[in-house]
Amino acid sequence: MSELLRVTDLAKRFPISKDSYVGAVNGISFELGVGETLGLVGESGSGKTTTGRCILRLLEPTSGSIVFDGVDITTLGDDALRKMRSKMQLVFQEPLASLNPRRTVSATLAEPLVLEGKLSKRERQERVLETLQLVGLDSTSLGLYPAQLTSSEAQRIGVGRAFVTRPKLVVLDEPTSALDSTVRAALLDVIQGIQAELGTSFLFISHDLTAVRRISHRVAIMYLGRLVEIAPTEELFAQQSHPYSRALLSAVLPIDPRTPLDPFVVEGEIPSAVNPKDECPFYSRCPLRTDECIERFPVYVDVADSHRTACIHSSDLATKSNSELAAVWGNRSAGRGALEGT
Repeated sequence: MSELLRVTDLAKRFPISKDSYVGAVNGISFELGVGETLGLVGESGSGKTTTGRCILRLLEPTSGSIVFDGVDITTLGDDALRKMRSKMQLVFQEPLASLNPRRTVSATLAEPLVLEGKLSKRERQERVLETLQLVGLDSTSLGLYPAQLTSSEAQRIGVGRAFVTRPKLVVLDEPTSALDSTVRAALLDVIQGIQAELGTSFLFISHDLTAVRRISHRVAIMYLGRLVEIAPTEELFAQQSHPYSRALLSAVLPIDPRTPLDPFVVEGEIPSAVNPKDECPFYSRCPLRTDECIERFPVYVDVADSHRTACIHSSDLATKSNSELAAVWGNRSAGRGALEGT
Protein backbone atom coordinates (compact mmCIF):
# COMPACT_ATOMS: atom_id res chain seq x y z
CA MET A 1 0.00 0.00 0.00
CA SER A 2 1.47 3.33 -1.06
CA GLU A 3 1.61 6.16 1.47
CA LEU A 4 -0.66 9.21 1.21
CA LEU A 5 -0.07 10.92 4.56
CA ARG A 6 2.82 10.98 7.01
CA VAL A 7 2.56 12.91 10.28
CA THR A 8 5.82 13.37 12.21
CA ASP A 9 6.17 14.81 15.73
CA LEU A 10 2.97 16.83 15.38
CA ALA A 11 2.31 19.17 18.31
CA LYS A 12 -0.36 21.77 19.00
CA ARG A 13 -0.21 24.06 22.00
CA PHE A 14 -2.82 26.62 23.03
CA PRO A 15 -1.24 29.44 25.06
CA ILE A 16 -2.86 30.37 28.37
CA SER A 17 -0.35 32.91 29.59
CA LYS A 18 3.27 33.83 29.02
CA ASP A 19 4.52 30.70 30.78
CA SER A 20 1.58 28.30 30.44
CA TYR A 21 -0.11 26.42 27.64
CA VAL A 22 -2.49 23.54 27.05
CA GLY A 23 -0.72 20.68 25.29
CA ALA A 24 -3.57 19.41 23.09
CA VAL A 25 -1.30 17.30 20.88
CA ASN A 26 2.18 16.39 22.10
CA GLY A 27 4.46 15.06 19.38
CA ILE A 28 2.53 12.30 17.61
CA SER A 29 3.62 10.40 14.50
CA PHE A 30 1.73 8.05 12.18
CA GLU A 31 1.18 7.32 8.51
CA LEU A 32 -1.89 6.63 6.35
CA GLY A 33 -1.93 4.64 3.13
CA VAL A 34 -3.88 5.23 -0.07
CA GLY A 35 -7.37 3.76 0.34
CA GLU A 36 -6.81 3.03 4.03
CA THR A 37 -8.95 3.96 7.04
CA LEU A 38 -7.19 4.78 10.30
CA GLY A 39 -9.46 4.93 13.33
CA LEU A 40 -8.44 7.51 15.93
CA VAL A 41 -9.97 6.89 19.36
CA GLY A 42 -9.61 8.04 22.95
CA GLU A 43 -11.46 9.82 25.73
CA SER A 44 -12.88 13.32 25.24
CA GLY A 45 -10.03 15.81 25.46
CA SER A 46 -7.40 13.38 24.22
CA GLY A 47 -6.60 15.52 21.17
CA LYS A 48 -8.34 13.58 18.38
CA THR A 49 -10.25 16.47 16.80
CA THR A 50 -7.29 18.82 17.19
CA THR A 51 -5.13 16.29 15.35
CA GLY A 52 -7.62 16.08 12.49
CA ARG A 53 -7.88 19.84 12.15
CA CYS A 54 -4.12 20.29 12.22
CA ILE A 55 -3.75 17.73 9.42
CA LEU A 56 -6.20 19.77 7.32
CA ARG A 57 -4.49 23.00 8.43
CA LEU A 58 -7.73 24.33 9.85
CA LEU A 59 -5.55 24.78 12.93
CA GLU A 60 -1.90 25.75 12.60
CA PRO A 61 0.42 23.13 14.14
CA THR A 62 2.87 24.41 16.74
CA SER A 63 5.56 22.07 15.42
CA GLY A 64 6.08 18.91 13.41
CA SER A 65 5.54 18.05 9.77
CA ILE A 66 2.54 16.84 7.76
CA VAL A 67 3.45 15.37 4.39
CA PHE A 68 0.33 14.90 2.26
CA ASP A 69 0.51 13.48 -1.25
CA GLY A 70 4.27 14.09 -1.27
CA VAL A 71 4.04 17.74 -0.11
CA ASP A 72 4.85 19.08 3.36
CA ILE A 73 1.71 21.16 3.79
CA THR A 74 2.97 22.80 7.00
CA THR A 75 5.24 24.92 4.79
CA LEU A 76 2.58 25.98 2.26
CA GLY A 77 1.44 29.57 1.96
CA ASP A 78 -2.22 30.56 1.65
CA ASP A 79 -2.43 30.36 -2.15
CA ALA A 80 -0.74 26.97 -2.40
CA LEU A 81 -2.82 25.62 0.49
CA ARG A 82 -6.03 26.84 -1.13
CA LYS A 83 -5.22 24.83 -4.25
CA MET A 84 -4.64 21.76 -2.09
CA ARG A 85 -7.99 22.07 -0.28
CA SER A 86 -10.04 20.06 -2.78
CA LYS A 87 -7.79 17.04 -2.13
CA MET A 88 -8.52 16.93 1.62
CA GLN A 89 -11.91 17.43 3.19
CA LEU A 90 -13.76 17.21 6.51
CA VAL A 91 -17.09 15.65 7.53
CA PHE A 92 -18.42 17.38 10.64
CA GLN A 93 -19.98 15.82 13.72
CA GLU A 94 -23.30 17.71 13.69
CA PRO A 95 -24.98 17.23 10.30
CA LEU A 96 -27.59 19.99 10.43
CA ALA A 97 -25.32 22.52 12.14
CA SER A 98 -22.69 22.07 9.41
CA LEU A 99 -25.09 23.00 6.58
CA ASN A 100 -26.04 26.54 5.58
CA PRO A 101 -29.79 26.79 6.30
CA ARG A 102 -30.24 29.23 3.38
CA ARG A 103 -28.72 26.95 0.76
CA THR A 104 -30.49 24.13 -1.02
CA VAL A 105 -28.91 20.71 -1.32
CA SER A 106 -28.00 21.55 -4.92
CA ALA A 107 -26.21 24.78 -3.93
CA THR A 108 -24.49 23.11 -0.97
CA LEU A 109 -23.00 20.34 -3.08
CA ALA A 110 -22.06 22.66 -5.95
CA GLU A 111 -20.27 25.24 -3.78
CA PRO A 112 -16.96 23.34 -3.40
CA LEU A 113 -16.88 22.80 -7.16
CA VAL A 114 -17.47 26.50 -7.81
CA LEU A 115 -14.61 27.38 -5.45
CA GLU A 116 -12.37 24.80 -7.13
CA GLY A 117 -13.11 26.38 -10.51
CA LYS A 118 -12.24 23.36 -12.66
CA LEU A 119 -15.63 22.30 -14.02
CA SER A 120 -18.20 24.01 -16.23
CA LYS A 121 -21.72 24.63 -14.95
CA ARG A 122 -23.02 21.55 -16.78
CA GLU A 123 -20.17 19.41 -15.45
CA ARG A 124 -20.87 20.67 -11.92
CA GLN A 125 -24.52 19.67 -12.24
CA GLU A 126 -23.51 16.20 -13.42
CA ARG A 127 -21.05 15.83 -10.55
CA VAL A 128 -23.70 16.88 -8.02
CA LEU A 129 -26.09 14.21 -9.32
CA GLU A 130 -23.31 11.59 -9.28
CA THR A 131 -22.49 12.51 -5.70
CA LEU A 132 -26.12 12.26 -4.59
CA GLN A 133 -26.22 8.73 -5.98
CA LEU A 134 -22.92 7.99 -4.27
CA VAL A 135 -24.43 8.78 -0.85
CA GLY A 136 -27.70 6.96 -1.52
CA LEU A 137 -29.97 9.91 -2.41
CA ASP A 138 -31.59 11.03 -5.66
CA SER A 139 -32.49 14.19 -7.57
CA THR A 140 -35.66 14.77 -5.51
CA SER A 141 -33.37 16.10 -2.75
CA LEU A 142 -31.82 18.86 -4.89
CA GLY A 143 -34.30 21.61 -4.03
CA LEU A 144 -34.59 20.85 -0.34
CA TYR A 145 -33.21 23.02 2.47
CA PRO A 146 -31.49 21.60 5.59
CA ALA A 147 -34.61 22.09 7.72
CA GLN A 148 -36.49 19.75 5.37
CA LEU A 149 -33.95 16.93 5.79
CA THR A 150 -33.87 14.13 8.34
CA SER A 151 -30.67 13.82 10.39
CA SER A 152 -29.70 10.85 8.22
CA GLU A 153 -30.24 12.79 4.99
CA ALA A 154 -28.41 15.81 6.39
CA GLN A 155 -25.37 13.71 7.29
CA ARG A 156 -25.40 12.12 3.84
CA ILE A 157 -25.38 15.60 2.32
CA GLY A 158 -22.49 16.50 4.62
CA VAL A 159 -20.62 13.42 3.41
CA GLY A 160 -21.52 14.26 -0.20
CA ARG A 161 -20.22 17.81 0.16
CA ALA A 162 -16.88 16.42 1.36
CA PHE A 163 -16.65 13.97 -1.56
CA VAL A 164 -17.96 16.14 -4.39
CA THR A 165 -14.42 17.30 -5.32
CA ARG A 166 -13.21 13.67 -5.21
CA PRO A 167 -10.60 14.24 -2.47
CA LYS A 168 -7.80 11.84 -1.65
CA LEU A 169 -8.19 12.29 2.12
CA VAL A 170 -11.31 12.82 4.23
CA VAL A 171 -11.27 13.39 7.98
CA LEU A 172 -14.47 11.99 9.47
CA ASP A 173 -14.97 13.70 12.84
CA GLU A 174 -17.57 11.72 14.81
CA PRO A 175 -19.81 11.40 11.71
CA THR A 176 -22.20 8.89 13.34
CA SER A 177 -22.54 10.32 16.85
CA ALA A 178 -25.87 12.08 16.19
CA LEU A 179 -27.49 9.05 14.53
CA ASP A 180 -29.38 6.05 15.88
CA SER A 181 -27.99 2.55 15.40
CA THR A 182 -29.87 1.68 12.20
CA VAL A 183 -29.06 4.95 10.48
CA ARG A 184 -25.47 4.72 11.72
CA ALA A 185 -25.01 1.33 10.11
CA ALA A 186 -26.45 2.62 6.81
CA LEU A 187 -24.08 5.60 6.81
CA LEU A 188 -21.09 3.36 7.45
CA ASP A 189 -22.19 1.28 4.45
CA VAL A 190 -22.20 4.47 2.37
CA ILE A 191 -18.73 5.47 3.56
CA GLN A 192 -17.26 2.04 2.88
CA GLY A 193 -18.92 1.97 -0.54
CA ILE A 194 -17.37 5.32 -1.43
CA GLN A 195 -13.95 4.10 -0.38
CA ALA A 196 -14.32 0.96 -2.48
CA GLU A 197 -15.32 3.00 -5.52
CA LEU A 198 -13.01 6.02 -5.21
CA GLY A 199 -10.07 4.70 -3.17
CA THR A 200 -10.31 7.56 -0.67
CA SER A 201 -8.26 7.49 2.55
CA PHE A 202 -10.05 8.19 5.84
CA LEU A 203 -9.01 9.41 9.26
CA PHE A 204 -12.02 8.19 11.25
CA ILE A 205 -12.31 10.00 14.59
CA SER A 206 -14.88 8.42 16.88
CA HIS A 207 -15.90 7.33 20.37
CA ASP A 208 -17.96 4.54 18.81
CA LEU A 209 -15.57 1.60 19.10
CA THR A 210 -17.98 -0.75 17.33
CA ALA A 211 -18.05 1.55 14.30
CA VAL A 212 -14.28 1.98 14.49
CA ARG A 213 -13.79 -1.78 14.46
CA ARG A 214 -16.09 -2.18 11.47
CA ILE A 215 -14.66 0.52 9.23
CA SER A 216 -10.97 0.83 10.15
CA HIS A 217 -7.99 -1.07 8.77
CA ARG A 218 -5.85 0.14 11.67
CA VAL A 219 -6.60 1.88 14.95
CA ALA A 220 -4.56 4.51 16.81
CA ILE A 221 -5.34 5.20 20.48
CA MET A 222 -4.74 8.65 21.96
CA TYR A 223 -4.43 9.62 25.59
CA LEU A 224 -3.79 13.19 26.77
CA GLY A 225 -2.32 14.33 23.46
CA ARG A 226 -0.13 11.25 22.90
CA LEU A 227 -0.48 8.19 20.71
CA VAL A 228 -0.11 5.27 23.10
CA GLU A 229 -0.78 2.39 20.69
CA ILE A 230 -1.37 1.79 16.98
CA ALA A 231 -2.07 -1.55 15.33
CA PRO A 232 -4.15 -3.41 12.72
CA THR A 233 -7.75 -3.37 13.91
CA GLU A 234 -8.44 -7.02 14.66
CA GLU A 235 -5.00 -7.49 16.21
CA LEU A 236 -5.59 -4.57 18.56
CA PHE A 237 -9.06 -5.73 19.58
CA ALA A 238 -7.70 -9.22 20.25
CA GLN A 239 -4.62 -8.18 22.26
CA GLN A 240 -3.78 -4.72 23.64
CA SER A 241 -0.23 -3.78 24.58
CA HIS A 242 -0.91 -0.61 26.58
CA PRO A 243 -2.93 -0.51 29.85
CA TYR A 244 -5.04 2.39 28.61
CA SER A 245 -5.89 0.51 25.40
CA ARG A 246 -6.91 -2.47 27.54
CA ALA A 247 -9.22 -0.31 29.64
CA LEU A 248 -10.74 1.44 26.63
CA LEU A 249 -11.46 -1.71 24.62
CA SER A 250 -12.65 -3.77 27.58
CA ALA A 251 -15.70 -1.49 27.63
CA VAL A 252 -16.85 -2.85 24.25
CA LEU A 253 -19.61 -5.42 24.59
CA PRO A 254 -18.69 -8.80 23.02
CA ILE A 255 -20.51 -9.95 19.88
CA ASP A 256 -21.48 -13.21 21.58
CA PRO A 257 -23.75 -12.34 24.55
CA ARG A 258 -22.65 -15.56 26.28
CA THR A 259 -19.09 -14.24 26.57
CA PRO A 260 -18.44 -13.26 30.21
CA LEU A 261 -17.64 -9.59 30.77
CA ASP A 262 -14.20 -8.79 32.16
CA PRO A 263 -13.89 -5.00 32.27
CA PHE A 264 -10.80 -3.17 33.45
CA VAL A 265 -12.01 0.15 34.80
CA VAL A 266 -9.35 2.85 35.07
CA GLU A 267 -9.46 4.72 38.36
CA GLY A 268 -8.14 8.16 39.22
CA GLU A 269 -8.35 11.58 37.61
CA ILE A 270 -7.05 12.43 34.16
CA PRO A 271 -3.91 14.58 34.64
CA SER A 272 -3.97 18.22 33.62
CA ALA A 273 -3.07 19.06 30.02
CA VAL A 274 -1.50 22.36 31.16
CA ASN A 275 2.28 22.32 30.70
CA PRO A 276 2.40 18.52 30.29
CA LYS A 277 5.47 16.74 31.63
CA ASP A 278 7.76 14.63 29.47
CA GLU A 279 6.67 11.38 31.07
CA CYS A 280 4.12 8.68 30.42
CA PRO A 281 0.81 10.59 30.63
CA PHE A 282 -0.94 7.46 31.94
CA TYR A 283 1.46 7.11 34.88
CA SER A 284 -0.89 8.27 37.65
CA ARG A 285 -3.66 5.85 36.58
CA CYS A 286 -1.59 2.82 35.59
CA PRO A 287 -1.44 -0.34 37.76
CA LEU A 288 1.87 -1.38 36.16
CA ARG A 289 3.77 1.89 36.58
CA THR A 290 7.31 2.06 37.91
CA ASP A 291 9.66 4.96 38.57
CA GLU A 292 11.08 4.49 35.08
CA CYS A 293 7.74 5.62 33.62
CA ILE A 294 8.20 9.19 34.91
CA GLU A 295 11.73 9.66 33.54
CA ARG A 296 10.49 10.40 30.01
CA PHE A 297 7.72 9.55 27.56
CA PRO A 298 8.31 5.89 26.62
CA VAL A 299 10.03 5.06 23.35
CA TYR A 300 7.69 3.20 21.01
CA VAL A 301 8.11 -0.57 21.12
CA ASP A 302 7.35 -2.76 18.10
CA VAL A 303 5.03 -5.48 19.38
CA ALA A 304 4.55 -7.01 15.93
CA ASP A 305 4.52 -5.96 12.30
CA SER A 306 2.62 -2.62 12.08
CA HIS A 307 1.85 -2.81 15.82
CA ARG A 308 3.66 -0.45 18.19
CA THR A 309 3.02 0.78 21.69
CA ALA A 310 4.35 3.44 24.03
CA CYS A 311 4.62 1.22 27.10
CA ILE A 312 7.73 -0.35 28.61
CA HIS A 313 5.54 -2.90 30.43
CA SER A 314 3.74 -4.28 27.37
CA SER A 315 5.13 -7.80 27.86
CA ASP A 316 4.02 -7.77 31.51
CA LEU A 317 0.56 -6.59 30.50
CA ALA A 318 0.18 -9.56 28.15
CA THR A 319 0.43 -11.96 31.11
CA LYS A 320 -2.28 -10.31 33.23
CA SER A 321 -6.07 -10.55 33.00
CA ASN A 322 -8.28 -7.54 33.59
CA SER A 323 -9.21 -8.80 37.06
CA GLU A 324 -5.51 -9.13 37.92
CA LEU A 325 -4.87 -5.56 36.77
CA ALA A 326 -7.77 -4.36 38.91
CA ALA A 327 -6.33 -6.23 41.89
CA VAL A 328 -2.91 -4.61 41.39
CA TRP A 329 -4.60 -1.20 41.30
CA GLY A 330 -6.56 -2.03 44.45
CA ASN A 331 -3.37 -2.95 46.28
CA ARG A 332 -1.74 0.32 45.25
CA SER A 333 -4.73 2.38 46.32
CA ALA A 334 -4.76 0.60 49.69
CA GLY A 335 -1.25 1.83 50.40
CA ARG A 336 1.25 -0.51 48.78
CA GLY A 337 2.89 1.70 46.18
CA ALA A 338 0.23 4.40 46.57
CA LEU A 339 -0.10 7.20 44.07
CA GLU A 340 2.17 10.17 44.39
CA GLY A 341 0.61 12.86 46.54
CA THR A 342 -1.94 10.54 48.20
